Amino acid sequence: MSIYSQPLSSLDGQPGVLAQVKDKVTLVVNVASKCGLTPQYEALEAIHKKYSSRGFSVLGIPCNQFMGQEPGTSDEIRTFCSSTYGVTFPLSEKIEVNGDGRHALYSELTAHADADGVDGDIRWNFEKFLVNRQGEVVARFGPQVVPDADAVVSAIEAAL
Repeated sequence: MSIYSQPLSSLDGQPGVLAQVKDKVTLVVNVASKCGLTPQYEALEAIHKKYSSRGFSVLGIPCNQFMGQEPGTSDEIRTFCSSTYGVTFPLSEKIEVNGDGRHALYSELTAHADADGVDGDIRWNFEKFLVNRQGEVVARFGPQVVPDADAVVSAIEAAL
């Protein structure tokens, strides 16, 4: 099943943020502004810029479910991401990735396991899913795996 069939608005409330990445290889990442892993935004932006001309995009999904580390409003999140890390990749509305309020996108994503066989609930901020041009998950990476790690870059290049 393609992730592109899931309804999801952009950070500014416009419907169809997934349409912005349709037919691209996409790294979907649940993000937070006040997390020890927040500096990963720098590497996310770097790989977004490096591969965007080849049909790649990062998609940031703000989530406040992990110790309240994304408490900001949409405007606060946008300002933080652009002024602190120069983020140019699309950001979605803030959603829930676990539990009863889990967004349908994450119901689909979390069915896929990472290289260690871990599937199910998102473990923490900055868990990553690589999605091919058809909208199918081809890889999952834990929060501690940095966006420019060899395994992530190799998976992106293979999917391109």
